[in-house]
Amino acid sequence: MSRPSAVWALPAVAFFAFFALLPLAVAVGLSFTKYNGIRLTTPQFVGLDNWTRMLDDAPLHRAVGVTVVLIVLAVATQVPVSLLIGVWAAGPQRMRAAVTALYFIPLLMSTAAVAVLWASLVDPNFGLPAALAPLIGPDTFFSDLLGEPAAALGLVAFIYLWGASPLHTLLYQGGARAIPETLYQAAELDGAGRVSQFFHITLPLLKHTMITSTILMVVGTFTTFDLILILTHGGPSGATSNLPYFMYDRGIAALDFGYGSAIAVVLVVIAGLVSWAMVRASGYDKMEGTQEGI
Repeated sequence: MSRPSAVWALPAVAFFAFFALLPLAVAVGLSFTKYNGIRLTTPQFVGLDNWTRMLDDAPLHRAVGVTVVLIVLAVATQVPVSLLIGVWAAGPQRMRAAVTALYFIPLLMSTAAVAVLWASLVDPNFGLPAALAPLIGPDTFFSDLLGEPAAALGLVAFIYLWGASPLHTLLYQGGARAIPETLYQAAELDGAGRVSQFFHITLPLLKHTMITSTILMVVGTFTTFDLILILTHGGPSGATSNLPYFMYDRGIAALDFGYGSAIAVVLVVIAGLVSWAMVRASGYDKMEGTQEGI
């Protein structure tokens, strides 16, 4: 007799409960306390002080705005870039495999390595700005990208595009390859060109792939931390301090674990609600097909 299917799910459920639900429960508990994280001290219950403190915390509100801006920039840039390259990579073009392999190199690198690489490239003393100074001048917009708020935020968004778009390109490439070739052949017989086929066949049949990719982009941007920690440290003047980095800065760096835990709970709730809203609005939860384009 075969065991019930629920038994086989127990290891995964136990893993999720121990590494996700338990830490979240601890964070919820600490959010009602004042605790500096030192083992010799004990958390002091302060009620809703940490939660009411967030209402008047201007730097926290700015971190929320930075997070929203990064999400908008990520979706606005990564969706078209990943979609176009993914559809192109699914075709029979010459040298497609070689070009695709080069494009996917950032996917093999850790975020910490990417941050160190770009920090070296944009260093005003030893990086590209110093090398290009004789050509473009010493006091231009590119001289100190990490020193200007708007430039630093744009650079973070660009690096995230450079490092994360290969993953979403893979999703679109797989979805495009699953579309039946007979649809394109029939459209070609009816006189439809490449552009018309893209907008009337490829794009509609990649709807579910686009929803999945966009949800991953939003959640991934919500949790962007190590790139900002290594590259900008939330600066200049908090211009790149998003919610995860602000949580680290207030909770761990400042030894205020109670307030940091409250911010962490808010971050989890917002990310969960946004993901749920996207799934409900798109109708992705009602999708019955298991193959894109079928």
